[in-house]
Amino acid sequence: MAKLGTLKKKLNEILLENKLISEKDLKKALEIQKEKGGQLSKILVEQNMISQKELMVCLGEQLGIPPINLTKYKIDPEVIKLIPERVARHYLVIPVSKIKNLVSVAMADPLNIFALDDIKALTKAEVQTMVTTSDDIIQAIDKYYGVKAQEMSEIIEKAQKETELETVEEEETDDTGLLVKASKEAPVVKLVDVIINEALKNRASDIHLEPYINRVRIRYRIDGVMHEFFTLPKKVQNALIARLKIMSNLDITQRRIPQDGRFKVKTNEKEIDFRVSVLPTAFGGKIVLRALDKANLSIGLDKLGFLPGPLTAFKEAIAKPYGMILLTGPTGCGKSTTLYSILNQLNTTDKNIVTIEDPVEYQIERITQIPVKAEIGLTFANGLRSVLRQSPDVIMVGEIRDGETADIAIKAALTGEVVLSTLHTNDAASAITRLIDMGVEPFLIASSVILVAAQRLCRRVCEYCKEPYEESQEILDNLGLKLPKGTKVYRSKGCARCNHTGYHGRMGTLETLTIDDTIRELIIKGASSNEIKDYARKQGMKTLRENGLEKFVRGETTLEEVLRMTAEE
Repeated sequence: MAKLGTLKKKLNEILLENKLISEKDLKKALEIQKEKGGQLSKILVEQNMISQKELMVCLGEQLGIPPINLTKYKIDPEVIKLIPERVARHYLVIPVSKIKNLVSVAMADPLNIFALDDIKALTKAEVQTMVTTSDDIIQAIDKYYGVKAQEMSEIIEKAQKETELETVEEEETDDTGLLVKASKEAPVVKLVDVIINEALKNRASDIHLEPYINRVRIRYRIDGVMHEFFTLPKKVQNALIARLKIMSNLDITQRRIPQDGRFKVKTNEKEIDFRVSVLPTAFGGKIVLRALDKANLSIGLDKLGFLPGPLTAFKEAIAKPYGMILLTGPTGCGKSTTLYSILNQLNTTDKNIVTIEDPVEYQIERITQIPVKAEIGLTFANGLRSVLRQSPDVIMVGEIRDGETADIAIKAALTGEVVLSTLHTNDAASAITRLIDMGVEPFLIASSVILVAAQRLCRRVCEYCKEPYEESQEILDNLGLKLPKGTKVYRSKGCARCNHTGYHGRMGTLETLTIDDTIRELIIKGASSNEIKDYARKQGMKTLRENGLEKFVRGETTLEEVLRMTAEE
């Protein structure tokens, strides 16, 4: 660790001595690093405090590390095999040559001691570093790695030759016939197929196509974390966007307003729905595809990874004939999957189930699903009023966004319906005060809400490469965690099966607040969320962090993941 500290200090000193950054900028970058983590050099470039080229030249001169222009260098495929693609992308490093027991690697950050140690262990050789820009590294990785990269390279080359539309400015013209023709050419169709297939093969929940001034970046969200996979040339951007819009039944002539659509693909006898969002940006339309796998809904609540205590509280609430159940948490924490799993469990022929959603994510048989369309006046509140005239047994409101929707939903729960919905709050107890802030009367909340659950998704440690270790007693004491004798805890190492992330798959974590008579009294008296939370904890409620730490003790995840996922208490 001392060595790492020395290297960090050396980078700081080099940049200050050469007057490439100011002390003020350095202080700001270090604060960002402390708050969000990551490499200092990367933060400096991202914050436009220094250019990639300036950083490369400076490090090369001061450390005696030779620079390399990867665009003018051809790397032997056998040398590429020395470092796995996931490691190369994670550390922004690429092997350049091997002579006897010496491997030369190009790096964007030659001071990353962790990267150097890992490369040395992987190659079982001495490592010599060369410095280059991160953009050159990413382009080289895209060019050289695996059959996927080779196939993508060939497809791009064909697409560039056959696609006549080059720039965003050309797309702004009214000649849509040319755009449609280009989108149907075989290379562009194949390009979209490869992007989607790679996403599904890597278990991605989202595909992000992000246009920039001279390239298109393709990123996948895997287990809740974004990973960059491809960089495409700007020339294929317009045909690529047009192809996805045509697949989603969207108007390709509309380029200045956001658009939403969907399409379906079939792979391995399984149908995957993709929800498509197009957002106009300065450099063209950014497209996000969200993969919606219906198979995830049929696994049931028992297999979502919840601990026995919170799961029991959930099941008891669902079994009640009426009342409101609220799920809270940030976007992407699995609320929709949990709600749909509950609906599947309640979806019997003797129940009339209606949902109001924005948008409808999963289409389920025997359930009436209504998409919100604010532009024609079909809001959550108006839709809910109409639903109540249809004699529903179970109502799912995608999200409570305002006091009007909250008031109608709560009154529905009081008159005999089971109402399921979501709120954006950090913990379970805060949902009560959020409803009050919306203008709902406390006595109505106390009478209708039966359970509030805060949810997060926690990455599972990879079963194939996890390794036991002894955690610092000081850290355990600070967390108030006492490990039973003989307990093994694990950390992530990284292997080919988990793409060298150390994690494979995710599981739900719940903080369940059951509304009992005492909590009802506290709500009516106007108690704060902290007072409600303190009482619930005395009654046995475990917070999100406590649930996460229990998963850590059970060997299901890592301490780093628990701390990343939950807030300090």
